[in-house]
Amino acid sequence: MKLIATFLSFILLVSGASSKETNYTASTPAAPLVRTFLGISLTDSIDFIRWKLSISDKKYSLECSYGIGKPNTNGFYDEKKVVLRGNVKKEKNNYILENGDHVLKLAELNANLLHILNNDNTLLIGGGGWSYALNNIAPTVTNQINLTAKQSVLKDSIVFEGRTLCGDFSINRPSQNCIKMKWLIVFYTNKNEPTTYLLNRSNMLPLEYPGKKGTWKIISGQDGRIIYELTPDKETTPTYLLKLDEGVLIFTDAQGNLLVGNHDFSYTLNRRF
Repeated sequence: MKLIATFLSFILLVSGASSKETNYTASTPAAPLVRTFLGISLTDSIDFIRWKLSISDKKYSLECSYGIGKPNTNGFYDEKKVVLRGNVKKEKNNYILENGDHVLKLAELNANLLHILNNDNTLLIGGGGWSYALNNIAPTVTNQINLTAKQSVLKDSIVFEGRTLCGDFSINRPSQNCIKMKWLIVFYTNKNEPTTYLLNRSNMLPLEYPGKKGTWKIISGQDGRIIYELTPDKETTPTYLLKLDEGVLIFTDAQGNLLVGNHDFSYTLNRRF
C-alpha cells in the first residue's frame, strides 16, 4: 500500500511540474500578422493591443484588449476583446501558438521575455510607442539569453526609438517619479566604427535640444553578445543596450541582466532606419 501511495505521489508531482503555467503581459502595436492571428480586421483603427498570455505544457490561453488609446491613461476609448485558447508547440527556443489555420511565433529570449516573430523568424519591429516584447509577470533576475545577434556593417547613422518604464537601469531599479520615458537615439559612426550618439528623452525637464550627447562603443559580452555601451558627456555611468536583432535592442543592467517590463511598456527599442 505504501508503495502505491508513493508511486501516485510521484505521478502527481511529475504532472504538476510538467504543467507549470507561465504568465506574460504586454502592450504592443497591431501589425497585420498579429491582427490576422487574433482575427481582428486589418481596417480597424487600433493604437495598441494589451496582452495576457498564459502558457502551460502544450496549451495556451490568451486575452487581448485593443482599441483607440485614451490620452494620459493606459486604457481605451472603445475597448474590444479577443479571447483564445489553443495548442502551443515548442520548436527549439520558439513557441508556436495555433488558432485554426493561423499561427503566431514567439521567440523565448529567456525565462522572463518572449518576443513576437515575423514569418521569417526575425524579431517583429515595433515603433516609438510600443514594442513586441512580452514580459513575465513574475520575473527572476537572469542574464540568460537564447539568441545571439551577428555584427553587421554600420551605416553612417542608425536610429532607434521606443518607450520604457522609468528608473535607474544600471541597478535595475524602477522609479515611481514618472510613468514612462521616451527614447530617440541616433548612433553615429565613422568608417564602420562607433563614435557619438544623440539622445532625446521626454522626461528631461526642460526639454533639451538638440539633445543629450555622448560616446558609444560596441563591446563583446558573454557568449559573443553584442552590447552597445553609451556614456553621456561629463558623466561616468554608462547605459547598456544588448543587440537582439538588426531591428531590436534591449536595455540591461550593469551585470548584463535583461530588464523586464510590465503590461504597459517593455525595455526594448525599435529601429526606425
